[in-house]
Order: sequence, then structure tokens, then C-alpha cells
Amino acid sequence: MTDRIADIWGGRTPYAKGTAWPVRVDQHLDPGIAEDQVDRWVRSACLLCSNGCGCDIAVKDGRMVGIRGRAGDTVNHGRLGPKGLYGSTPWSHAADRLTRPMIRDGGVLTECDWPTAMGRIVEVSQRLLREKGPLSHGFYTSGQLFLEEYYTLAVLGKAGLGTPHMDGNTRLCTATAAAALKESFGADGQPGCYADIEHCDTIFLYGHNLAETQTVLWSRILDRTHGPNPPVLVCVDPRRTKVAEEAVRTGGVHLAPRVGTNLALMNGLTRELFEHGWVDEKWVTAHTMGVDELRSIVDSYTPERVAEICGVDAGELRRAARIFGTSDRVLSTVLQGFYQSHQATAAAVAVNNLHLLRGLIGRPGAGILQMNGQPTAQNNRECGADGDLPGFRNWDDEQHVQQLAELWNVDPLTIPHWADPTHAMQIMSYVEEGSIGFLWISATNPAVSMPESARIRRILSGEQCFVVVQDLFLTETARLADVVLPAAGWGEKTGTFTNVDRTVHLSEKAVDPPGEARSDLDIFLAYADAMDFRDADGAPLIKWRTPEEAFDAWRAASRGRPCDYSGLSYEKLRGPTGIRWPVTDAAPDGTERLYTDAVFPTATETCETYGHDLLTGATVTQQEHRAMRPDGRAFLKGAEHTPAHEPVSEEYPLLYTTGRTVYQFHTRTKTGRAERLRRAAPDMWVELSPADAERLGITEGDVVRVESPRGWIEAPARVGQVREGAVFAPFHYGTPGLAGEVGRQANELTMTVWDPVSKQPCFKTAACRVRKVRAGDGPAPAPDTAGSAPASTSGGTR
Repeated sequence: MTDRIADIWGGRTPYAKGTAWPVRVDQHLDPGIAEDQVDRWVRSACLLCSNGCGCDIAVKDGRMVGIRGRAGDTVNHGRLGPKGLYGSTPWSHAADRLTRPMIRDGGVLTECDWPTAMGRIVEVSQRLLREKGPLSHGFYTSGQLFLEEYYTLAVLGKAGLGTPHMDGNTRLCTATAAAALKESFGADGQPGCYADIEHCDTIFLYGHNLAETQTVLWSRILDRTHGPNPPVLVCVDPRRTKVAEEAVRTGGVHLAPRVGTNLALMNGLTRELFEHGWVDEKWVTAHTMGVDELRSIVDSYTPERVAEICGVDAGELRRAARIFGTSDRVLSTVLQGFYQSHQATAAAVAVNNLHLLRGLIGRPGAGILQMNGQPTAQNNRECGADGDLPGFRNWDDEQHVQQLAELWNVDPLTIPHWADPTHAMQIMSYVEEGSIGFLWISATNPAVSMPESARIRRILSGEQCFVVVQDLFLTETARLADVVLPAAGWGEKTGTFTNVDRTVHLSEKAVDPPGEARSDLDIFLAYADAMDFRDADGAPLIKWRTPEEAFDAWRAASRGRPCDYSGLSYEKLRGPTGIRWPVTDAAPDGTERLYTDAVFPTATETCETYGHDLLTGATVTQQEHRAMRPDGRAFLKGAEHTPAHEPVSEEYPLLYTTGRTVYQFHTRTKTGRAERLRRAAPDMWVELSPADAERLGITEGDVVRVESPRGWIEAPARVGQVREGAVFAPFHYGTPGLAGEVGRQANELTMTVWDPVSKQPCFKTAACRVRKVRAGDGPAPAPDTAGSAPASTSGGTR
């Protein structure tokens, strides 16, 4: 096994278009453990990015000691990335795991037993329900729990309490993916699948540094680009990442737009399709709506105008459009560079538009992957723990609400559906003002991950709200809680999760959790029992006790909906590979691609949303939607580009954007406790272009202060490969976190503003200024193997 810190993507196994991706099984065991010493291997899938790689957990003496990829899994064909290999198990036996509940007494968190902790929670919950009603309760969850846990949380919140204040940290990373899919196709769910890489001629990556966010999927692409008949890549990213380098190497294009101008770029690409006749007019007429309005919106976005707005070369824009317009099979992927930026939903919808205009959907190699940032974000959205209704139901459709009321045997009026569900940023505002007096946070760390961090810390530490946190460790957020509940993690409980291309995996319990830690499912069930939630007949509202029973309940809830799991079972998921939904009697082995018949779930009686104005977020009513008579046709929607919320100025002349590094995941709760990953990316840094660094008198490793109107950070500078005028910082590093130092938290600088449709915060469009604080004592701690490599080098191996 090669060192996958230095060689991130491993050796190449080239393959030709239309052939199967070769198998390569990756494995890592703890030092001193030989393969023949492993007691047993337990089925799972990797939980450290959204790829969902099938794997097996190595167990010895009741402890997780390693991991290997599963050769027969359709997702990864045996491969694992550096985070999966080196970060999957070390956290599980870290010395600082939470093992007992904690309550705050006299301002100090102290250990207690479960009855005491749950008693405190229930006492506050019941008192607030009596005094203020269900709107006093809020829940903020994760993209890293299991399906069974999300569905249980959704039922107890929506049917037990009746609160609309439920969301997940998926709001921060994949809300725009869901919104864009709903706006174009009528419902969430990725049209394409990973196998489209095998069949495509071209791959467009929009704001998606795939080489670092999903390393195994990038290996799959590299094996195609290094084999016969390679695809051409086009990359849209303000940084010169490995994706950008590969785009240039394959004869494609790297477009590096100014931060906050993605929609203008997309409007320019769309105009070029119309201008050159690269539109399948017959298909568009038969299967879409809105083409004339879209044509009118993009008409003024000439390559020259786009070049002026975005700072890209007009000729390169034309070349990228020609590649899209003349390729037979295009695969598009989208991620945070679009989702967390200005006019996010409109820009992501524009990607869908390009495919619809050419009819490039529903067939091998012609796919769209509006990517997720977390491993179980899809389940959060499906099950309704993000505020939507379970099963991709429409909260504004009385019949959809009635279906759930009958399923749960509750009064339909109990289920909150009188207005839009409350999104995460609004939940925090309600907590700030005190109208939400009870906030339950599970498996996420908003004190680090949410924008304008100082504000979030003030909110969570205030006396106006009772905060419950359940997690693996005493995170930055848990330190602010009134009650902390110790949770079991991956490998310590059983459940299912669904990756970005709809592949469902079963993860089985490998070891017991430490001390008194409990699974998130058991914690939610304990709360539901203590609150004595009942259905209309007086029976317990939540009737399941085990993960498999919860899964079967979810199967019934999903039946007949676009995300239909009714044909799945734990037994079927114990086969050699995960299975893509929908799985039904008609499709017992799952469904590789959606919309192969070019019929979309846009009918008024079926759709998950009636749609929005992409510029303002104004909603389309049921009556307006019905009058349009979409009847299974997809929507072509557009919007004019507008300037970002915070333009540069003399005081703040640079644009600040955040992102990730290949060696860390989210706020490092797990990966920060893996020694090899911690050494690879140990601490915070900021990246400047060579031109900006020279102008400011900054050299590699100098400690700089970056300030926005909201806060500041200090960190060593990497003179790197970001475009001129932009400043990049990784968001993983907390304060006080594992590094234990002040001024290391990227979200101190970001804004409390969000997209009008998806309500996803705009992490990537803040104005800032940079000044040198002192000379450095060596290079910045940024890895030099990928997108954060110094400007003087192309980085590590491919």
C-alpha cells in the first residue's frame, strides 16, 4: 500500500470509454495489526465524504482497527481515499470521547447519569410547550446520521411536537443541490450516477474541487483521462486546483471567474448554445417549459460582457461553450463553489438548463450530479429532518400532508405546513431573540461551521435558550450547551445511508460504543418515550425500537414517491454492493438513472415544490403551477446576474472565500484525531495570489491578519494558486479547537446572508483586507499536494 498522504489518489488503472472501471482494493490497518490478526470484517460504507464508498471495518478485540474497500461495490470498486483510510477509526478510541451525559450546574458542565440528563431535557421541553407551544422548540441536525435516525427525528418533531423549526447543517452545504433539482425537475434526486463517467465525452465541474472533496471519484475520472478515448474536462473555479490542471492537460478549459459572478458566466454559456444552434429544439419543445423566457434573459450576456463581469477570457468562454454544445455525452458536477456563493440556486439551475437545452439527460454519459458535501445529506432531505416533508412531499399540498397524517395516525393540523419550513439561519435568529427557547443540536458543530461565528457563539451561550447537544466529543458547540449527550458513532451502531448518486448502503454495528454512549436513534426514542408522544388512538406515536424496524417504517413512508425505498430491505443490502433508489416491484434491483423516459415529477399533484422566482425567492402558488400545466415537463428557468451583497471597496479591496482541504473533514471532529491526517494539514492558513502577495509585501509563511466587517483571523500565508483579488481560507479549524489558538476560525469573517431560494448561506462572497503581522518562521502549514500548493510548484502526484 502506497502512502496515500503523499500520493492522494493512488496508482492509475486506466480504462477506455464504455468499459468497466478496474477494481483496486485499498486497505489500512492500525500499526502492529496484520491482516490475519483481524477477528472479523463488518460491512459498512465510508462516512468521511459524500462519495459513499463501500467498505468493511476491521475488528480486533472489540475495537475498530482498520478498513478496506469492497471490490464489488458499484461506487468505489474497492478504493478508499486518504480520509477514509486513515481517519475512519482512530477517533473511535480517542481518550477524549464523551462517555457520560453532562448537565450545566452553576455554569459548569458536569457528568451525570441518563435519567438526570433526560429528566432535565423533558422538564424544560414540557414547560415550554405549556407556556409557549411547539414554536418554542427547534432542532438542528447533521448530514452524518443514519436514515433511520433522521426519519425518527422528523416524526417526533413534526407529529409529536408539531414544530416547523427543523433543519440540518445540510443547509450549509447541499440545500442548493436540492433546490436546483426541485426547480428544474419537480423533485430532489440526482438524475445521473457515477457510472456516467464511463460513458461521457466531456466532464464539466462547476465550483467542484473533486480532487479534494471526493478523492475516489476523482480517481475514477483520472483513470478515464489517462486511458483510451479520454474525456475532455472543463473546470470553473477561482483557484488553480488539480481539477483545473487536468482540464488544461486534456485540452479543455479552466475558467476562473471573480468570486460572486457564477451566474453571469452561466448565462454566457447558455447564450452561446442559443447563438450557435446547439439546442435540440424538438426535444426542448416536447419535454420542457420556459425556453423563450430563458432565451430572453441570457440574450445580453455576450462573451465580451461576461468577460468584463467575471474577469475571464471571452475566447475561453466561447471554447468551453463549444465543448458543451458539440459533445454527444456530457457529465456535469456541481458543488460548494456554486452552492455557497452569490445567486446559488440560479447558477446551479443554469447547469440543469444546459443539459435540458441539449437533451443530455437520462442516458449513459449524459448526467447531472448536483453534488452533496456530506455522506448522509441525501437522507436528511429525503426523511424531512431538514424541514421538508418526508418522501419529497410538498408541504403546500394538503393531499401530501394528509398522506403523512394517515401514515402516522395524527391530526393533519398537527403537522406544520402553514408556511415555509424554518431554515437554519432563521432558526438561529429565533434563538437569538428568544422565541425558540429549546434548541436540540445533533452531530454538528455550528460554533465553527456557521457563518459569522462570533454571533453564533453569542447566541448559543446566551441565557435565552436551553441548548441540548448530542455528539461524540466536547466540541466547540458542546462546550456551550446546557445538556450534552454522549452519542455512538459510525461502526458503533447500525443504519443505512444514501450517497450522492442515490446508492443506499447498510452500515452494521462493529463494536460497542464507549461508556454510556448511545446511538442517536436510541436517544431520540428515549426522548419520544419520556415525552409520551401518542397517535390519535392513544398508542405510542413512534412504534419502532430497532434500526431495521425504523427502516421498514421509512419504506412505507417513501412508497410511491420519487425516492421510493419500498423494494429495499436490510437483507437485500447485505449483498455485494449498495443499491440505487428508487427500488420498487418494477425495479427490484434499483435504478441507475432517472428520467430515462424524459418524464419529470413536475405534475402539480406530484411535485415537491411549485417553484420560485430565482432572483427574489418569491413562491409560485399551487394555482399558478396548475395553470402552467407542466404535465411531466422540466422547467427551464433563468435570472439576471446581480452584484454580490458585499462589493470590494477601498477599505476592503479583496474578496474572501472559504473551502476545504483533502486531509480534513468539516470541523475535524474525527479527522483531527487521526495522527496522519493531522500532520498532513495541522493548522489554519490563508491563500493569496502571487500578485496580491507582492503588492502587500507578503512572502510565503508570513503571518497575516485577514479582516472583514465582521471579524478577523491571523494565520500563515500560502502564496498559492488562487486568482488575483481573492483570498482563500479552509473552514475546518475551530476556536478554541484542537489547535487551541484564537484567530484560526475562517467563519469569523463570513456573512449572515443567504440565497433567496435555497436559503443556503453565502460563505464565498465577503469583502476583506489583508496585512502582514510578522515574518514567518517557515512555510505555511498548507498541504502542497493539491489545490493549496505554492504558486511555485504544481503540487504532488496525480
